[in-house]
Amino acid sequence: MKSATLTACALLVSAGLLGACAPAGTERPGTPAAEATAQPSKAATLDSAVDTALLDLYRAAPGAEALVNNAKGVLVFPSITKAGFIAGAEFGEGALRVNKETVGYYQLAAGSFGLTAGVQNASQVILFNTDEALESFRNSSGWTAGADASVALLQIGAGGTIDTRTANSPVQAIVYNTSGLMADASIQGQKITKFEP
Repeated sequence: MKSATLTACALLVSAGLLGACAPAGTERPGTPAAEATAQPSKAATLDSAVDTALLDLYRAAPGAEALVNNAKGVLVFPSITKAGFIAGAEFGEGALRVNKETVGYYQLAAGSFGLTAGVQNASQVILFNTDEALESFRNSSGWTAGADASVALLQIGAGGTIDTRTANSPVQAIVYNTSGLMADASIQGQKITKFEP
């Protein structure tokens, strides 16, 4: 039986079909079989990162889940990287969800000034609490926080809960990392544009 398999593989080699002898999951790169078992798409990877970022937020801030669920739309950037010293830049990619479904993908970019030594990472959620705020964002060709809409940065209350006194704006933002919510963050000047992953 073994010799029959070797003979079959030898024939496939001569016919240029060696990939057919490879065990499943070990296809050679560039072959149709390898393409069929390719890595998840960028969109799928980003959606998974958004799911994880929201779970991290719910753990970091009790009460955040209710705010997210009540919002008309939620824009989630799982990882925003800020790099530089004195003057720097920040960049991130995220997804807009309406009724818990992804409806678009967005990139965030901004210049930053101030003491920003090295590289810092954070997650960010923007809540659109009215239909008007959501439609204004979705219809823009490029949306800038603070210029196209006033954005209230939600603060931390007692026990790590979100301070509801800052939770009455049509557009709100929550910035956080593995240590919890970042009360001293700023999103002013962030330019957000739609892209196709």
